[in-house]
Amino acid sequence: MSTQTLPSSDVKSRANPAIIANWLYSVAFLVFIMVIVGGITRLTESGLSITEWKPVTGALPPLNEAQWLSEFEKYKQIPEYLEINGPAGMTMAEFKFIYFWEWVHRLLGRVIGLAFAVPFAVFWIRRRIPTGYHARLFALLALGGLQGAIGWWMVSSGLSERTDVSHYRLAVHLLTALFIMGGLIWTALDLRQLARSSAARPARLTGFSSAVIVILFLQLLFGAWVAGLNAGYVSNSWPLMNDRFYPDGIDWSRGAWFALTHDPFLTHFIHRWWAWVTVAALVLLARRAKKAGARPASIAIHAAFGTQILLGIATVMTNMNIVMAVLHQAVGALVVASTIWGIHLLGRSADRA
Repeated sequence: MSTQTLPSSDVKSRANPAIIANWLYSVAFLVFIMVIVGGITRLTESGLSITEWKPVTGALPPLNEAQWLSEFEKYKQIPEYLEINGPAGMTMAEFKFIYFWEWVHRLLGRVIGLAFAVPFAVFWIRRRIPTGYHARLFALLALGGLQGAIGWWMVSSGLSERTDVSHYRLAVHLLTALFIMGGLIWTALDLRQLARSSAARPARLTGFSSAVIVILFLQLLFGAWVAGLNAGYVSNSWPLMNDRFYPDGIDWSRGAWFALTHDPFLTHFIHRWWAWVTVAALVLLARRAKKAGARPASIAIHAAFGTQILLGIATVMTNMNIVMAVLHQAVGALVVASTIWGIHLLGRSADRA
């Protein structure tokens, strides 16, 4: 019985960009859920409840009372318990609540890793991945693995000398998650185009799109810092901050850069008003997308940032109500997704020009 090597044209025909695109959309949706759970974890002050990083064995929660007592004893050694929750009289039931959210957050990270790695290996072996996409998909896989390490790097910052995590590291963790989600969506959109036409080329970033990304990045960065510094609590009024446009209380004693990156009043103020610069950029993006013949993308961009503005105001005026704050983070991810859709459309139009 003889074996035959498939001709290169037959091998190429086995690639299925539509299936790969659907898979990437599914993983992007899981990352979106991860962002929401991450917001809940942060807002319930649950992130430091698991004091060890066990990528494999940590998938199982404590299964008996002895294991729960062991986990609680470990938590009792860190500053958050010693300085805040211990004096407040934290019970085992309260510890189990915060442990649950951190465990779910980490478990979802493992699920996302498997949801990407296993199909990726299968698609590669079966030669379903179109030519030119292997390296990009492998990079997304590697970035997902790095994100797990970044998560632990963030948590570790709050286990010895602080009662919370570093807002710098929190920002890196959140922005990396959004970058991964954006990369998944962008790649899926490229593959959708390839499924429609074998001659389609990957979209490229235009100068205008790059400017929009920088503006949105700064807004997301300051949003992460506001979260990490608990700066949302410094004012529960809008549009004024405690009856003033420019807030009292900014500490300039350690210099302008320290105030810009550490002061809760200043970071809140910048996040609040840079939002309108972001809105202007997204309106222009939506108009260009509509002009390019993509009205649904234009509607999605307007709907996302419009809802986000209302949720931001509601979050402030309800003094960081957890439901409003979680929705604010969730819709922030949708703003990123709709922006990716819009700039991808412009990148395709530029290639046709």
